[in-house]
Amino acid sequence: MQFKYARIQGNEVAKNTMYAKGIFSMCWQLIRDDVMDEEDVDLFKEIDSWFAETLPWPEACRNQEPVVCWFKTENADEMLKMIRPAMWLLERYNHPCFLVYTNTPGEIIYEDHYQVVAKTPGFIQIDEVQESWSPED
Repeated sequence: MQFKYARIQGNEVAKNTMYAKGIFSMCWQLIRDDVMDEEDVDLFKEIDSWFAETLPWPEACRNQEPVVCWFKTENADEMLKMIRPAMWLLERYNHPCFLVYTNTPGEIIYEDHYQVVAKTPGFIQIDEVQESWSPED
């Protein structure tokens, strides 16, 4: 199966999106919480600057609307190469992150050559644990 979109996210949920935080948000949180060493802060700021210069910053993201960004896999090689050091920083500070792929990011409200921005549902559904489907002992 070929996936159209990829995203790096963590375990924590952002209040405005009710969706897993993305890699930039997680790294900035480590900086705000004074967790990263100064050298690592400088590295992340270089990474962030490269992305700010290379990618458009969609208005919905600037306004912190309930949206998430996804890289387009067809054009993501350079993006994923440039984001790897940020993933390494998260790993260094024991902050889990996951590379997630999908074909259904939600309602796309913005698109450029490298990314799409999709609305989030705005809620988290928590279901009861289903009955076991394993054979009885």
